[in-house]
Amino acid sequence: MSIDLTPESDTRPQGVALRLGTQKKSAAHREALARVRGWTRERFRLNEDDTVMVTELECALPGCPPLETVLAFWTEDGQRRHYKIFKPVEQVVEDDLPPSWMKNALIVPEGMGCECC
Repeated sequence: MSIDLTPESDTRPQGVALRLGTQKKSAAHREALARVRGWTRERFRLNEDDTVMVTELECALPGCPPLETVLAFWTEDGQRRHYKIFKPVEQVVEDDLPPSWMKNALIVPEGMGCECC
């Protein structure tokens, strides 16, 4: 499934174009998503009940990489954490993830307007 977030009205900045969940459905792509999700769970010592999301975004903004991988996870404390890796999910390696000691630095404060993820 692909969702096009290209603005259709004057309420959003012109030129913003993001595509969520690119149309790649190959086995290699699904394996890469699962691999990064597993590394995230392991790196940050997440419980099986904690939600982990890994997705690939396309971006048409100037200076934005054409494809980026976004990691987000919610822990039992209800806090959302996120991180971007500026390359396609199939090129992500375990060392691209932040170190475990940065877990709390990845928290998205409540009320923070984060349009990216």
